[in-house]
Amino acid sequence: MEYGVTSMIAPLRTVAVRPPDPVSDFVGAHWAEPLNTAVLVEQHAAFVAMLERLGSETVVLPAASDLADSCFTYDPAFMIGDGLVELRAGKPVRVGEGARMSADLAEIGVPTVARLTGDARADGGDMFWLDDTTLAVGRSYRTNADAVRQLTAILAERDQRIEVYDVPHDLGPDWCLHLMSVISPVREDLALVFERLAPVALLEELRHRGIEWIAVPEEDWLTLGCNVLAVSPGVCVIASGNEATAQALADRGCEVHVYAASEISKGEGGPTCLTRPLLRRA
Repeated sequence: MEYGVTSMIAPLRTVAVRPPDPVSDFVGAHWAEPLNTAVLVEQHAAFVAMLERLGSETVVLPAASDLADSCFTYDPAFMIGDGLVELRAGKPVRVGEGARMSADLAEIGVPTVARLTGDARADGGDMFWLDDTTLAVGRSYRTNADAVRQLTAILAERDQRIEVYDVPHDLGPDWCLHLMSVISPVREDLALVFERLAPVALLEELRHRGIEWIAVPEEDWLTLGCNVLAVSPGVCVIASGNEATAQALADRGCEVHVYAASEISKGEGGPTCLTRPLLRRA
């Protein structure tokens, strides 16, 4: 199969998803309660169906009852131009997701071209493409300095570089705050940003690149309003409960699609988190 990703907004041709397993230990993974697991499964299936209606081919990976967070397929591995980079989770209950992702994708012809090793820890949620040769990486409680060094070397072999941005402490190491918690690219000239927690250097880089942004309001912050998936330039998928942000996107000419997320969002993951893009291509 074809694969390769060096963009956040090019048309999402192929994407890997993994349904949640209702028997998983969601409490142990710190999902908010009460959680209706039957509705959770239904909401995930409806989300996948939405991606398919919007033109993405979905690769549905096997559910993993031993890995409660595994429906958030963006985090355990990161796709680059020539294959998959297997990451190493910092959250204890997510250890093993990277190897599982690599094995599942190998079966459909997607190679793992690099793996983090040793003390390196990283989540995909701390990574997004600024352009096809520049990867933004958040230095956070989930992505450490060893990972940054290894990722820098991996991309240097491909004539690509990393820009590192420090993610703030906010609510501390037990709270999942990724770089992509505070920014979502929407079009070449537009992004969503939660300004209060955004790294200043990142905002300066957006200005330098001529990228404007929509400021996500406080009322949409905790309902994951800043986590938006672009399935193509200006075509956005957003979780329910973020009416102000959805309207702001529509006012800027974006096509907005809303999925029911009452249960999915209890795992602190939005539409980007639920996807592992395998092929983005114009």
